[in-house]
Amino acid sequence: MHKTGILTILTAVLLAGCSMAPKHVRPATPAPSVYAAEIASDSSTGVYAPKLGWRDFIQDERLEALIATSLEKNRDLRIAVAQIEEARGVYRVQRADRLPSVAVTGEGTRSQVDGDGSVEVDRAVVGVAVPAFELDLWGRVRSLSEAARSQYLATVAAQRAVQLSLIREVASTYLGSVEAAERIRLAEATVQSRREGLRIAQVRLEAGITSALDYRQAESLLTQAEAQLASLRLTRARLDNALAVLVGGPVDSAMPEPLPLEQQASTIALAPGLTSDLLTARPDIIAAEERLRAARANIGAARAAFFPRISLTGLFGYASSELEDLFSGSTETWSFGPTITMPLFNYGKNRANLSVARAREDIAVASYERIIQNAFREVSDGLAGRQYLAEQVAAQERATEAQRAIAELARERYNEGVVGYLEVLDAERNLFAAEQALLQLRRAQAENLISLYVTLGGGLIE
Repeated sequence: MHKTGILTILTAVLLAGCSMAPKHVRPATPAPSVYAAEIASDSSTGVYAPKLGWRDFIQDERLEALIATSLEKNRDLRIAVAQIEEARGVYRVQRADRLPSVAVTGEGTRSQVDGDGSVEVDRAVVGVAVPAFELDLWGRVRSLSEAARSQYLATVAAQRAVQLSLIREVASTYLGSVEAAERIRLAEATVQSRREGLRIAQVRLEAGITSALDYRQAESLLTQAEAQLASLRLTRARLDNALAVLVGGPVDSAMPEPLPLEQQASTIALAPGLTSDLLTARPDIIAAEERLRAARANIGAARAAFFPRISLTGLFGYASSELEDLFSGSTETWSFGPTITMPLFNYGKNRANLSVARAREDIAVASYERIIQNAFREVSDGLAGRQYLAEQVAAQERATEAQRAIAELARERYNEGVVGYLEVLDAERNLFAAEQALLQLRRAQAENLISLYVTLGGGLIE
């Protein structure tokens, strides 16, 4: 009967516990509800990024293989996974504090009193005990448990944010390497052409057809191309080294060949939707909101610290001075007792803890709003880039063709003796710059589309 009564009281008090944490209300979105019309005229046209897996969006098989390897071996991602396990463990510890723990206890003592009559006392006790268990009347333990749960969910969302960020970083580094490789091939062809031009200039100089100025100009044109080639090779080496770090080791040489830059831009149209869609699609926003929930739960725990803390201890078992009689019915024993701790004077510690909790809530709110604003900016930048980079690429393609025609015409006019070699020099230099700029724009266009996919919430992570 005593045992039943104790359990009934514990259950009733446990269920009656209240929470003093402020109610969670999602702050107002500090961003416009729609994107600018000139970059997103129809926000519902296309595929929503959260419903599109990254393997379906990436079109280059080599890039797909690199991303898959990075998601498996990247060290930053391993850290994020370990942090999830850490947060899960903390949450389980806090959740366990909401229920009474039960322990098996055993004790044996022997005492002796010296004096006129020596007395020896033997005592053995064994039983089931409930160590000090806090009755969560004010929701302190519950608030701590909810805070730990929100922190755990925040780390889960943060892991997905790391995954999406890793996809973007691998793609950006890879596209930079592809761009460098194509620019190297262009520079190598240019160097070869200019070496031939320098040879012809030398022959013409020795024959007295041209002056030494034309020869030196041709030599200058060659050295410029050679310097550019060396710089591009350095850039590619650094990008390949960075890619090896991102994927967690050396890049497998058996991977498929990369697509050319002009085929890297994804042809899948992404629907931006409304800005409010980002609240549930972006893992960094989800993580920020969970951290805000945790901050508010900690306010509840800080408020509960102002009230009495009641703890219960209990024991049921057997006690006897003779070990062989320990489990007989006459040796049954039990104990039950509450402990009440009332804060009286602690030099303002509880008030300071509450001030800290409230300040952290303010920080969490500001952080949440800042992350939303940053997400809106990233998506707006991606949408603008989708439109205007496509226009830039088309214009640069026309400009490159025009510059190629100018260079051919300048070469013909020089061979006919109509113009000096300086005009050929300028035309060749401008053509080389136009071709390099076109490759840069194609890389920027492909990179922007992948970045837009990530900023819209990405897709399914395998």
